[in-house]
Amino acid sequence: MPTHRWLSGPITAAGLAASLALTLAAGAAHAGDVAKFESELRSAYAGYRKALFASNSGTAADTVAAVDHFSAQWAALMVEWRSARPPQYADDPKWPETLAQVAAALDTAKKQAADGQLAAAHDTLEQVRAAFSALHARNGIIGFSDRMNAYHDQMEKMLALDPALYDKKVAPEVVALAGVLDYLAADIEAHPAPEAATAPDYASALLAFRASVTAVLAAAEAGDPAAVKAAVAGLKPAYARFFRQFG
Repeated sequence: MPTHRWLSGPITAAGLAASLALTLAAGAAHAGDVAKFESELRSAYAGYRKALFASNSGTAADTVAAVDHFSAQWAALMVEWRSARPPQYADDPKWPETLAQVAAALDTAKKQAADGQLAAAHDTLEQVRAAFSALHARNGIIGFSDRMNAYHDQMEKMLALDPALYDKKVAPEVVALAGVLDYLAADIEAHPAPEAATAPDYASALLAFRASVTAVLAAAEAGDPAAVKAAVAGLKPAYARFFRQFG
């Protein structure tokens, strides 16, 4: 059997098999770490959503407790991943910056909540969601929360529209934006949350969310100003329920 100079010795069937086994094992470990981190991050993200909602509709004490809880989850994640990065972020030059952004936002939000500045704490906590979204976007990752965030951005545009655009007649931009929401909602429906198969409330929350978007699109396409106004008012509650549980 020939000897190749770039190897330390002759190629043998046993050696080739051992090399292949090591390569496959390394690949499996690599893939495992990718999924492991994303799963752990998603689990912690549920705690983040609680903090976000507490700052929007709870008390100062609720918000501080929720921020503390998520901060503990985040700290536990960082014990394993701060230096030994997940493989999908190994080459991300902004990894340290992202970690610093999250830590700073949590520290500031806790102080703001303790001082009773809940609106400010809520805005600060939104920076955490933006940091995670940017991390995924830079590294070509799209998860359930990223799809929910993409929808949220467009929903906020709809909610910010001047009602005059659908007061006496429905403007074309309202119809177009309703179509965008419908597309993004369909994408969310087509890519269920990891908990979809086991969470008893998932189907009903998704149904209500999807129905809220369908109502806006139908009203906009029908050119019915009163129906558009009513449907737009229903967007945020349906999204909020779905996001709080699974976003």
